[in-house]
Amino acid sequence: MAPNITRRTALLGSAGAILLAGLARSFATEPTKLKIAIIMESRVDVGWCSTLLDSLNKIKSEIASTIDLSWEYTDPLWNEDAENAMRLYAESGEYDIIWGHGRYSDQIKKLNTEFPDIMFVVAGSGNTPIGANQYWLYKRLHEPSYLLGMLAGRTTKSGVVGLVGTFAADDVNDQINAYLDGARSVRPDVQHRVSFIGSWSDNALAAEHANVQIASGADVVFMLTDNFKPCEEHNIMCFANISDQSKNAPTALASSAVINWEPDLKWLVGEWQKHKAGGQFSGNAEPKWFSMADGGTDIAPFHEFEAKLPDAVKQEIAATRQKILSRELVVAVNTAEVK
Repeated sequence: MAPNITRRTALLGSAGAILLAGLARSFATEPTKLKIAIIMESRVDVGWCSTLLDSLNKIKSEIASTIDLSWEYTDPLWNEDAENAMRLYAESGEYDIIWGHGRYSDQIKKLNTEFPDIMFVVAGSGNTPIGANQYWLYKRLHEPSYLLGMLAGRTTKSGVVGLVGTFAADDVNDQINAYLDGARSVRPDVQHRVSFIGSWSDNALAAEHANVQIASGADVVFMLTDNFKPCEEHNIMCFANISDQSKNAPTALASSAVINWEPDLKWLVGEWQKHKAGGQFSGNAEPKWFSMADGGTDIAPFHEFEAKLPDAVKQEIAATRQKILSRELVVAVNTAEVK
């Protein structure tokens, strides 16, 4: 006998089918949650940290259909404080990635085997290769630094260009060498002044070094630190590092060598998804960095200097930038300390 299907049961059945279909679609398209805990090495207004947060905000919307990305970050922490924070994040069970935004391999070596299902990330120089579930990011700004060097070589009147660095570290030396290579590519007789302040953030000492260089003839200075007052006070052109800082000294800063963490983040998300699907973490023993052609770095706009710089110079810089982006021009990575 055929079942007795009334209009009421038919309607209920249709509604149930629609509801189930809707739930199926909901579950099928529900974004996977990914939560990151970030141990900051510096204040969030420092370019090294602010650029990461900017990139996180950019990719959040880009990947929203598949990944529900969220994060939180600490005040600057180091040594045992950083390790303790990492342990608390790991033990909470809420975080998929613990990111030490700086030199944190020593802390991670004490934790990564204890928490094998967590991806640990470190960024920058001074870290050590652990592999397994530690992923090591690097940032090489030598390519945009080469372009800034060309601009310095074309605009210096004294023939002397300056550089105020933080430490003579691998990822600082490569910028300095590339900057000087760029300057010499357009002015072979250019001279240089280089000094290191021995700090990532001592702005007063950075100003002292810049003033010494300017007093000894430098009329274009690449400040790999965050103090541009000497440039403003002496009315000379300067360049900034890591982030576009034109707003901090618009009359002095012609451009900046800038970093973008979006390709790094997308790569890490992809590696995390592989693990989520059942694969093993395969953290890189060699630091991974993304070039200008990969979208990892670039030079900032000229802002107020757009109208001040000669058209021929701007065109030359633009043409060389395109050669780097197309990989026609390969800027050498030279990490030797410059004296």
